[in-house]
Amino acid sequence: MGDPLGNPERLIRAVYAYVAYRIGPGVDADDVTSDVFERALRYRDSFDPNRGTPTAWLIGIARHRLNGERDPTAVSLDDAPELTAPTDLEGDVVRKLSLGDALSHLGDRDRELIALRYGADLSARDIAEVLSLTPNAVDVALHRAVERLRETLDRDELAR
Repeated sequence: MGDPLGNPERLIRAVYAYVAYRIGPGVDADDVTSDVFERALRYRDSFDPNRGTPTAWLIGIARHRLNGERDPTAVSLDDAPELTAPTDLEGDVVRKLSLGDALSHLGDRDRELIALRYGADLSARDIAEVLSLTPNAVDVALHRAVERLRETLDRDELAR
């Protein structure tokens, strides 16, 4: 059996991107990513290549870490102050703020699917492994999640 952590740079990028989609980029995402790899090193013998890819295995560890062990000092997005973009910000920054706000209005499952697909860049097959679904169910659910995100973004754009 090969080393599941054999390509650490790519794996670290995928895990960090997923975590950052879930909790935001920065020190907290760094800490969670570090925890994931510490656990992966500790339990690397439990990796079974017949059950999935190293990326899916690591994302599963990250999901467990994020879902099962909430930081008591973490602030909910609902409790965070509303962000307003000054008029001198570049358009891409405004779009990122809008996207973050729109994501916060989606349900947990929709955010999870979007984070796995676009944050961690997992395939439908890998997402299916992580979430214990079929790839077809992932495709349908992801399509619906993206549609809800698009509707939220359109609604926010009309409100401006």
